[in-house]
Amino acid sequence: MTYQPDRTCGRPTRSGTPCKIRISGSDVACGTHATEQDKAVAEAHRRGWNEGWKDGCESGASSSKSHIAHLEKRVKELEEQLDAARRVYEVDGCQVVQVGKYSYRWRGSDPLAVGDRVLLPENWLSKIKEGPGPTVGVVTKLGTTYRGSLADIVGRAPTTDGTD
Repeated sequence: MTYQPDRTCGRPTRSGTPCKIRISGSDVACGTHATEQDKAVAEAHRRGWNEGWKDGCESGASSSKSHIAHLEKRVKELEEQLDAARRVYEVDGCQVVQVGKYSYRWRGSDPLAVGDRVLLPENWLSKIKEGPGPTVGVVTKLGTTYRGSLADIVGRAPTTDGTD
């Protein structure tokens, strides 16, 4: 059955002339001339068409999600490559680390590692939020891609278990 957008029923009327009622979609005859079989075939065609449309939409959405996930993974890989190419671990003979999203210089003799607790210098915001003096932070990454001036870490923070 091919889809013909603008067609007429064409079944013979009582006078014998072809019916001029317009039909569309899956219908093969107008409501007056359609047999129960015609109606069943048209309904089956509509149902098949709708299920096919729905399955096609779901397949397309699934394919798009998969493609998006692949592209996000690739972007992350490329960002990591770019980060690795631009990352420096030492500036002016001092170790550079990230604490949260900010980078600092460490002048101590023992190098810092990820997870080490450090004392960060006071700044205007920390003074407002936590009061005067250094604040405690945790090293989240070694090295930096930042190219501006760096503040110095004040020292290692005492451990919470009391061993320092």
